[in-house]
Amino acid sequence: GRMRESARVEAPAVRFADVAGCDEAVEELAEVVTFLKDGSRFRRLGARMPHGVILHGPPGTGKTLLAKAVAGEAGVPFFSVSGSEFVEMYVGVGPARMRDLFQKAKKSAPCIVFVDEIDAIGRARSAAGMGGNDERESTLNQMLVAMDGFSSSDEVVVIAATNRLDMLDKALLRPGRFDRRVEVGLPREEGRLAILRVHAHGRPLADPEADLGRLAHVSGGCSGADLANILNEAAIQAARHDRDAIVWDDLVEGQLKALAGPEKKAKVMSGAERRVIAYHEAGHCLAAELCPTHAKASRITILARGQALGLALYGQTDQLLLSPQHLHERMVVGMAGRAAEQLTFGQVTSGAANDLEQANSIARHAVETLGFSPRVGQILVRQRGAEMGLAEATRRSIDEEVVRLVDEAYRDALDLLAAHRPQLVALAEALLAREQLERAQIERVTALPSAPRQPADHQVLPTDRPPVAEPVPVLLPAPSAPRPEWAPDEEPEPVPARRGRLRRLPATVTAAAGSVRIRRPRARRPQVTFVTDAVGAFRDIRAARRGRRLAG
Repeated sequence: GRMRESARVEAPAVRFADVAGCDEAVEELAEVVTFLKDGSRFRRLGARMPHGVILHGPPGTGKTLLAKAVAGEAGVPFFSVSGSEFVEMYVGVGPARMRDLFQKAKKSAPCIVFVDEIDAIGRARSAAGMGGNDERESTLNQMLVAMDGFSSSDEVVVIAATNRLDMLDKALLRPGRFDRRVEVGLPREEGRLAILRVHAHGRPLADPEADLGRLAHVSGGCSGADLANILNEAAIQAARHDRDAIVWDDLVEGQLKALAGPEKKAKVMSGAERRVIAYHEAGHCLAAELCPTHAKASRITILARGQALGLALYGQTDQLLLSPQHLHERMVVGMAGRAAEQLTFGQVTSGAANDLEQANSIARHAVETLGFSPRVGQILVRQRGAEMGLAEATRRSIDEEVVRLVDEAYRDALDLLAAHRPQLVALAEALLAREQLERAQIERVTALPSAPRQPADHQVLPTDRPPVAEPVPVLLPAPSAPRPEWAPDEEPEPVPARRGRLRRLPATVTAAAGSVRIRRPRARRPQVTFVTDAVGAFRDIRAARRGRRLAG
């Protein structure tokens, strides 16, 4: 029930200068460093720094490195634990370790407690759990209680990291516990360039500025860990060829090896198969050249790597918003390989298995999540990872819309490649001759006309739903005339009963301030008492005199 002694280390040697590509996260965490160095600066103004900071984002973006940099900048002890260390098969071990961790942290204050992969113990609780015997929930409860026990003078900051913020319990994220959330996302082009410069330190490059700038431009979607792996593979490639410096070909080879795997030289293909693969990859590349919103290919190759028999490498663009046109063109490029096979050989092969998977995934995401289908509309299919209850007709409509979107992309890819058949043939023949083409060679071989045919316009999707009718204005009745005022001490005169519709009414109506008592003269009938506004009662009586029915 005790925390391991190696969990506590002295101030790490990592600094903010060693972290690149996440400047906004560094600015948020710089306040924590100031609080640990000079907490009286905040307490003098009545400010309370957050007890907990949670770092969330994709894997490999530098969350652990940021936590170490905070402790290194502040010069305080650093407790580094993992969420899985508190989950044991023995009852009570997890909560006991949590208590021991926070007791040691308070004795070492000021300090930082870093809990990596906190979703191992901080997952949302539910009634379907095992109750009080659930070790994970007991550990979570102990952590909540321990964080509530912090006072404003305890200079202990808990930093946690997770890849799934939506899975954490709400009690863990409320103010007073982890009340500051810092997103550490994938870096953009400027951030990727800064990360590459950090990891390229100490590695000789033939042309550092030009090569790193080109690599940062074509490595969209890569995390900091991916970029470090690319540079490491490039250094290994340069050492394998006994070079004194890393050249651009080594960087490209490192990128291909990190993304797709090593080259499979043992996969010997026949001449007919190489020709099919060449036209397949040429179809992908030419469709990307013709789609204005899609990233262009930086390199295409028909050399087998990993599970892929050919590869087209695109430089992803940093785009935050997606449109129907953007997703349609992504599906067109994905289906263009199979379209090129059908146009050239009159049949298709199994080489488009991964392309079909990606195209169907994009189409389903567009229908179920983004509401880009006019037939299905804005229907939420999943919420917090759980599928919503939908009618059978709605599920059938979703499947039909996915099929329609993929089929439209395939027909559009066929039309594009058929309209530019000479460029397709030239690109495929160049691939067969050289096995791989760079960006400059692709531009020279394709030589597109000044006004090439472009894919269909899907910016504005048609809709077959009827327009929403404007709400009909409700005409309220005109305000009635003000009621006559009378003194509450006055006793109104009894109103005798009249013939006609009032014959069955009480014989005498006595009105007083705020109430009306109606009594029937015959004893065999029960006495009925109505309480209403006195002035309203007189108004009803006057209406009855005019021959109207008395409202109850």
